[in-house]
Amino acid sequence: MTADLATVDLADPQTFLDVDLTALWQRLRAESPVHWNEPRGDQPGFWAVSRHADCVAAYKDNKRLTSERGNVLTTLLQGNDSASGKMLAVTDGARHRAVRNLMLKSFSPRLLEVVAQQVRRRTYSLLEDVLTRGACDFATDVADHIPINTIGDLMDVPTADRPRLVDWNNRTLSRLSSAESEMDEWLARNEILLYFTGLADQRRRNPGDDVLSALANGLIDGAPLAEDEVVFNSYSLILGADESSRMSSIGAILALAEHPEQWRRLKSGEVDVESATEEVLRWTTPAMHFGRRAVAEVELGGRTIREGDVVTMWNSSANFDEDVFPDPTRFDLGRTPNRHIAFGFGPHFCLGAFLGRAHVGSVLEGLRDLVAEIRVPGPGTRLFSNFVHGYSSLPVELVPERR
Repeated sequence: MTADLATVDLADPQTFLDVDLTALWQRLRAESPVHWNEPRGDQPGFWAVSRHADCVAAYKDNKRLTSERGNVLTTLLQGNDSASGKMLAVTDGARHRAVRNLMLKSFSPRLLEVVAQQVRRRTYSLLEDVLTRGACDFATDVADHIPINTIGDLMDVPTADRPRLVDWNNRTLSRLSSAESEMDEWLARNEILLYFTGLADQRRRNPGDDVLSALANGLIDGAPLAEDEVVFNSYSLILGADESSRMSSIGAILALAEHPEQWRRLKSGEVDVESATEEVLRWTTPAMHFGRRAVAEVELGGRTIREGDVVTMWNSSANFDEDVFPDPTRFDLGRTPNRHIAFGFGPHFCLGAFLGRAHVGSVLEGLRDLVAEIRVPGPGTRLFSNFVHGYSSLPVELVPERR
């Protein structure tokens, strides 16, 4: 369906299932690059930024555009975020830098290289298992098991608890269908917070060499983090590391099936896994937007953003901006340069970007080495979300490579 710019509602998850999104973003970039999304009922209006340059400018301006009143539409339109100042994603300034530096100690290159090797082994094992069956649901049989186990290892989450966390994650920033309510999202979010409250308490008493222990026992300016700060940042880590990587991996296999010439380029070695990973991240862009609230008047893309206004940066449009990406609607695994913003930009650039790349790269490498042919026999099930773009289910048939 073609969208009417005057009436389209980017806050409504149904929009992203009903509308031709490629055409919508093209029109917004050309006709209304900093677009006012009109209020709907009790929902306030907000700005939607669609051009790459304007999105980057907004991401960089953390003085006049704050994250501390929410960073996604769900919380921004409610007026505030309960995690404000307590979770890295919704904290700015000196506190943001201090907490980020504390967490980065658990993301050292030496440690992450070991983690990347574990990711590769786990991915190959999952692919070998589904190849013996031929047909699988790539979402639930493969993608669901990779990032949750990686971040689970880094946080030392008990293996038996990880499937529950995947289910809660699925319901927190997106819904499996329109039949689920906002109450289901709220309940799932609370389940995650309660879970990490208990686990953080255990780590204070018995610390280990993991990121949750670092948060639970770390000091900033000589003082420990408050309990809710530990819990909210644990929630953010498990959510961010899991959701985005899963959706990119599912999107990767769908894109390869739909673009056999690119699959041949990957199989033959014409393109390397590194450049292919970047194109998959651009092409899928799981986190469709991030948001800010203006704390001062800002000029952006020729429009005046007033103090108090909500501003959303649409990565899913910026990553297809014709001014930055030649022939942007072409899936090109050898694309270079590839200045996508799938992980955001600026001070809040995703802490788990290395892990996200490792997850997607391991899937591409495993498919290249183990799979001869990819078939998608039927449509997948899209998530019902205005934030996460992806699939909760995708039937796939994989033909193994002859050894």
